[in-house]
Amino acid sequence: MKNWGVIGGVAAALAAGIYVLWGPIADRKKRRKGLVPGLLNLGNTCFMNSLLQGLSACPSFIKWLEEFTSQYKTDQPEPSERRYLSLTLLHLLKALSCQEVTEDDVLDASCLLEVLRMYRWQISSFEEQDAHELFHVLTSSLEDERDRWPRVTHLFDVHSLEQPETTQKQISCRTKGSLPPMANHWKSQHPFHGRLTSNMVCKHCEHQSPVRYDTFDSLSLSIPAAMWGRPLTLDHCLHHFISSESVRDVVCDNCTKIQAEGIRNGQTIENQKTTFVKQLKLGKLPQCLCIHLQRLSWSNQGTPLKRHEHVQFNEFLIMDIYKYHLPAHKSSKHDPNQKDSAGTSSETKDGLAVRTSDGEQPCSTKSLFLNGACSPSLLPSPIPFPLASVPDCSSPVYLYRLMAVVVHHGDMHSGHFVTYRRSPSSPKSPLSVSNQWLWISDETVRKASLQEVLSSSAYLLFYERVHSRAQHPSPELRAEE
Repeated sequence: MKNWGVIGGVAAALAAGIYVLWGPIADRKKRRKGLVPGLLNLGNTCFMNSLLQGLSACPSFIKWLEEFTSQYKTDQPEPSERRYLSLTLLHLLKALSCQEVTEDDVLDASCLLEVLRMYRWQISSFEEQDAHELFHVLTSSLEDERDRWPRVTHLFDVHSLEQPETTQKQISCRTKGSLPPMANHWKSQHPFHGRLTSNMVCKHCEHQSPVRYDTFDSLSLSIPAAMWGRPLTLDHCLHHFISSESVRDVVCDNCTKIQAEGIRNGQTIENQKTTFVKQLKLGKLPQCLCIHLQRLSWSNQGTPLKRHEHVQFNEFLIMDIYKYHLPAHKSSKHDPNQKDSAGTSSETKDGLAVRTSDGEQPCSTKSLFLNGACSPSLLPSPIPFPLASVPDCSSPVYLYRLMAVVVHHGDMHSGHFVTYRRSPSSPKSPLSVSNQWLWISDETVRKASLQEVLSSSAYLLFYERVHSRAQHPSPELRAEE
């Protein structure tokens, strides 16, 4: 009996000590208010954990996944999350953004690797991978999932025809005719989808070739060489990305046509080769903007090196000056420098027609470069785009808010990924945006300040576009979108 009394006393003392040191269980739950669940590291899966935490801070992407997966819920009685990447990703992101009630402080994301293997992506959890490459894997796999629904099995796809879950109704031949109509939300692109424009202008005749459009899901920006004593900013990287370049010995059909019109004796002439100016801009800006800062460089010996320079970025990002705008129509009989009846003049810069009024001055360079607190004196001279074509920056149309930052610590051979992200919005006001930032390293989650976030060496930046209620897009803007 004495032994039982001693054991009881020790247990009571131990319980009292735990209560004094850590408090009751209810208090421990209150301390985690405002935080999000962490993710279990399955070996070397910090690249996946950091990316998932960054994506979960983008409400537009989660909303798109909800609309995208609604087709499964209506068409199939028992959807399987292990078969579809969109359902698996939606479940994880909603749990990380506290939209689904979970009692676990640490979640397991191994289900994402399993479903990616079904999409023929072999990603090992014990090898170091790149978070940006995984981002491309997710977006491309979501596009494949969207494009193959409803599925039509090819007759030579023996592997798919032998699957037990494939019924006879799901098998059809591509030669029978057109596919059944698809719902509108299946045709919609994911919110990271954007378009780049490539513009070619002849230096001799200022003839503009047809604009070429290319798609992108992230902007991969190279970091320009740093100038002594001057900080690098996000504007430096963006300007370097869209900077114009000269392309020599390009056949200009317009120059050839003009010379042919001057020859009346029917002689054949050779194609005229001139120098073109190539300009890259953003034709369609996405709702969610992912910016990748390329920190890989190569030494003279051919060995990979990591660039550790800090690139300054701000909480808000103005993208109006990088947006491609349809050029004004020029008349062949109109003098480029002649004023019209409306009191405006037309100037030509790099082959693009720009209209300015007498009383209107171009947007000053000081108000242009706000992304990363860039000073106009730090930019290259001359600036590689016409200042007169830049819209007014006092009321930007393409304004983005920072939602998450992925940081890589280490070198090119080993390292660790962490994430800064916004805390989820309150359930009482889901449309609001939280000002509280979190620092997340796999299972560890703590609060962080905005100053700490902006001082980090970013590898991936996740921005989301801010739509003003008083913003009414013009017909020209809707046509460009």
